[in-house]
Amino acid sequence: MPVGRFPEPNGTSDVMWLEPYPDLLLEGIVDAAPGPDARVEAREAISLAFVAALQLLPPRQRAVLILRDVLGFRAKEVAAMLDTTEDSVSSALKHARANLQSKLPPPKDPPPAPSSPAERAVIQQLATAYEVGDVPALVALLTEDVVITTPLAGGEYVGPAAAERLFEAIFTPDRSYRLIHTWANGQPAFGVYVADPATGVFHANGMLVVTLAGDRIRALTRFDNSVIARFGLPRRLH
Repeated sequence: MPVGRFPEPNGTSDVMWLEPYPDLLLEGIVDAAPGPDARVEAREAISLAFVAALQLLPPRQRAVLILRDVLGFRAKEVAAMLDTTEDSVSSALKHARANLQSKLPPPKDPPPAPSSPAERAVIQQLATAYEVGDVPALVALLTEDVVITTPLAGGEYVGPAAAERLFEAIFTPDRSYRLIHTWANGQPAFGVYVADPATGVFHANGMLVVTLAGDRIRALTRFDNSVIARFGLPRRLH
């Protein structure tokens, strides 16, 4: 979509260059069959919100937090890797956790369990409404504080009213969409395809990562075509 067709954003984004990561490539990072609490923590530790906040930490704090809290190394091992002391690692971890907490959004309703009926229901509703351009149905799926990040627009759309203006600009009678479901950063995601009016062929038009809160959508993060290949998605649909 040409940038000029976007309505004016009503928010700004601190990390516009954040990119999604395929879940398939994350499988070796965490235990494949952890307990329920560990699964929640692991999912949160690779979410886009976590990664965005992580990028705003000082380099040493970021390294210690990833090595200790995400990858699970012991303090002694991290100290050896970073050529420092265990006390220094513990101090950096304490400050990193505090700084990260201040940068993460306030706690929300937890998302449904991955691949659960509740999650599938929300995702199916989103896909159906998106493909037919049903703006009221899309808005009905959003939380009151939803944030839609569209890097090409240079900012964020905060709240259902701003989201509605964006959807009305995107879904026009001359544009048809299809979505292909995938996973990114522990969250549902879609490859987005738009039809060429002349040929009817659907061409890749970016990726949409979905952040859920309960049975509603808390955030939609849109990325351009540069990320499509790493998810094994096709460039076009016939």
